[in-house]
Amino acid sequence: MSATSDDPIVPDRRRPTMRDVAARAGVSLKTVSRVVNDEGGVSAELVARVRRAIEELDFRPNVGASSLRRADGKTATVGLLLEDVANPFSSALHRAVEDVALPRGVMVFSASLDEDPHRERELARALSARRVDGLIIAPAGDDQSYLESELRSGMAIVCVDREARNLKVDSVLTTNASGAAEAVRHLASTGHRRIAFLGDHPSIVTAQQRYQGYCDALQTLRIPVDQAIVAHDVGQIDLAERTVTALLVRPDAPTALFTAQNMVTIGAARALRRLGLERSIAMVGFDDFLLADLLSPGLTVVAQDPVAIGRTAATIVFDRIAGDTSPAATHIVPTRLVRRGSGEIPAPID
Repeated sequence: MSATSDDPIVPDRRRPTMRDVAARAGVSLKTVSRVVNDEGGVSAELVARVRRAIEELDFRPNVGASSLRRADGKTATVGLLLEDVANPFSSALHRAVEDVALPRGVMVFSASLDEDPHRERELARALSARRVDGLIIAPAGDDQSYLESELRSGMAIVCVDREARNLKVDSVLTTNASGAAEAVRHLASTGHRRIAFLGDHPSIVTAQQRYQGYCDALQTLRIPVDQAIVAHDVGQIDLAERTVTALLVRPDAPTALFTAQNMVTIGAARALRRLGLERSIAMVGFDDFLLADLLSPGLTVVAQDPVAIGRTAATIVFDRIAGDTSPAATHIVPTRLVRRGSGEIPAPID
């Protein structure tokens, strides 16, 4: 009985193999292997027959199996473990790594750590089991010594955004403390003395560094740190919005905000707009993000350069994979203050 358009299509789950190609082309399995792996010693006529059979069968080589047969043991893959690949900072860094990897014929396997040390270890082990040649990681835990065996076995490892603990590997970092201090000094330059701090969870190294920069700048300016206008662990947009709202309805409300993470900045911007205070309360955020310049006023930010961080990390990984044995080093990609309006709102005149 012939099939009709209403009959379900049952997929043929068996993929064509090199043996199928050899049978279709009428050549040996070794000949197909040589053509697939671009080896010499095969006549042009046989190459044409094999390639025609490959096209007719829609054959796709098993890259994993091929890598196991390579003399150098390389798999042409690298792993990338970031805090959250959906975050604008992480996604820009991810794309920069891909832009370095893909022209080299290397695939990037990525995943989000969600600031979870257990998840970090599990994902790192999963990538190791897949024999990735290199690993770029933004550590979530406070101990990366579990990667020592991978390092000894030849895996190239580079940390981004944060240094590894108990593991000597290359790091690509930014100027968190000095960037935060610059933001506070900038707000103080227009008369602000009550400058609130809103940051991520204090266990996160970068959050610690940005808070330290905030405190250092206030100390230099001889402004006491008022814990009543300091809020940690507000790294979610909704939580940051609620926290800023609560701060601004206080009788001794801050006149300026330093928001130490891009999701915090977005939440703070929502609170200011909902309260009608976006042109009255000054704000500088740490991390830039898409459309920050199109708000009114535009958001002044301490901008990291995730593209440069990702490109630098990827270049180091591939240098290590290629045999670079120089001592591990720390590479710094500096921040820069981008003035757009929100950070230039002057303090109210008493």
